[in-house]
Amino acid sequence: MSTDEPLDLEDVDVDPADYESLTDADVRLRVNDHGLYIADDVETTVSSQGQDPKTAIENLAEAVDSYTEATDDEPRDDWL
Repeated sequence: MSTDEPLDLEDVDVDPADYESLTDADVRLRVNDHGLYIADDVETTVSSQGQDPKTAIENLAEAVDSYTEATDDEPRDDWL
């Protein structure tokens, strides 16, 4: 069940907007050759995977959080 065509998120009953980091994101979900669900955030180009659609989206939300934190230009004291 491999496809490069995005799956309809309504068909898999997953809403990326349920996750703060994906509220306004353009998320695409697809299945790779190994049957894993791949979630892609089009804007950040961050991707993640999971055994099911919900896990893939959850992992993507966490990855986008990390990406956003790492690319944030605001200086912080967390390097001390």
